[in-house]
Amino acid sequence: MSTASIFNNYTVPPKTWDEMYAGGDVRTPYQSVHDFLRQFSQDELSKKEEMARRLFMSQGITFTVYSSGEGIEKIFPFDVIPRIVTASEWDFIERGITQRLKALNLFLKDVYHDQFIIKDGIVPIDLIYSCPHYLREMQGVNVPHDVYVHIAGIDLIRDYDGTYYILEDNLRTPSGVSYMIENREITKRIFPDLIPQNNVRPVNQYPNILYKNLVSLSQRQVANPTVVLLTPGMYNSAYFEHTTLARLMGVELVEGRDLIVDNHRVFMKTTMGLQQVDVIYRRVDDDFLDPLVFNPDSALGVSGILSAYRKRNVAIVNAVGNGVADDKAIYVYVPEMIRYYLNEEPILKNVPTYQLGNPDEAKYVLENINKMVVKKTNESGGYGMLMGHAATEKEIEDYKKEIAKDPRQFIAQPTISLSTGPCYLNGKVQPRRLDLRPYALCGPQGIEIVPGGLTRVALREGSLVVNSSQGGGSKDTWVLSV
Repeated sequence: MSTASIFNNYTVPPKTWDEMYAGGDVRTPYQSVHDFLRQFSQDELSKKEEMARRLFMSQGITFTVYSSGEGIEKIFPFDVIPRIVTASEWDFIERGITQRLKALNLFLKDVYHDQFIIKDGIVPIDLIYSCPHYLREMQGVNVPHDVYVHIAGIDLIRDYDGTYYILEDNLRTPSGVSYMIENREITKRIFPDLIPQNNVRPVNQYPNILYKNLVSLSQRQVANPTVVLLTPGMYNSAYFEHTTLARLMGVELVEGRDLIVDNHRVFMKTTMGLQQVDVIYRRVDDDFLDPLVFNPDSALGVSGILSAYRKRNVAIVNAVGNGVADDKAIYVYVPEMIRYYLNEEPILKNVPTYQLGNPDEAKYVLENINKMVVKKTNESGGYGMLMGHAATEKEIEDYKKEIAKDPRQFIAQPTISLSTGPCYLNGKVQPRRLDLRPYALCGPQGIEIVPGGLTRVALREGSLVVNSSQGGGSKDTWVLSV
């Protein structure tokens, strides 16, 4: 059985934008890949899929699902058919994300200093002060080059008409970039001729750009500043990513116990004695960063690290306290931030969003909850979410009780029919819902967005949830150079 016949049975769901097909015809950017895959028999393509799985296994490309009860690590499911973004689409995405991050950085500087956006009534003061990620300890603290968000993962989706929307901003410790890099390497291994034939832009420069930006943040005038990656340890869900990025950048991977603060300076313990640390790329959340200031029971952070940071003796990436800008309740106001700080119209739209702390909006949402996706404002990974169209009456009633306890902690969005892309599953090419997370790096010289990103796929038929923790997988993401 050839893949040609499998493609022939490919059926796009109604009112859905499919990345490969339009009205039964293959879209031009996919034509080369479509023709290439038709050369393979089902058996040959299944062998490619198995080869990819074995490569992921042998290289330890895993993630952790704490609630699965199936041990610690799982292979991240990978689909062998790439997701393709045209050069013009990418230009639009790049301009939109750059604009958005400029505004978010200005918002963070403002909210921790003069608070003009609050005084001018653009963002409600109670929304800021009730956000668990707004840290009063950062009020008045200057950060190097006024950059608060050095690394961002911005989640994009496409609606039924092909319009791109920003689904959410990941500004604290965004994860998944290692899978973007590894997916490309796996594609090169299983289809070595395909990428050069399609003028695909590379993604492997990400670690070099990140390292360059990290080094530029050092306050000490030394030839080789000491940069470390601070990990919570091997039991963290993204530990594979931490080890990969540390290796690719050539920096030390450290845990909290490897660091010590003395006289408001951070030092790393080495076999040669203490070595002063200039820049910390931390993958530890604010709450656990400094037990003297935040969670006193934390064993993941370093006592005194915040005082060293406030005195600018060490740079921390991303900046402490920047989670106030990716609170899902604050997300509603990002288009207004763009207008306020930049005097521009947003290039990329928000998904229409209702803040349940607003009684009128809450009333509308509760009356139409079966058409809504309701989320907790400070959860991630697909947790704490209600998919109204797929929930039972009991699940909806239980969720309404949770909302009633603290409405501010919830937002709702209409159910959007995510675009689909071709996936090779169980010997067939089938459409599955997907999103896109490009990664932006902000440094003193500006914002650079690696041409690609992590395309996440809802592998379960009919599912709209793409998170790996909820059964999702990923694809290699191609940005075409022409």
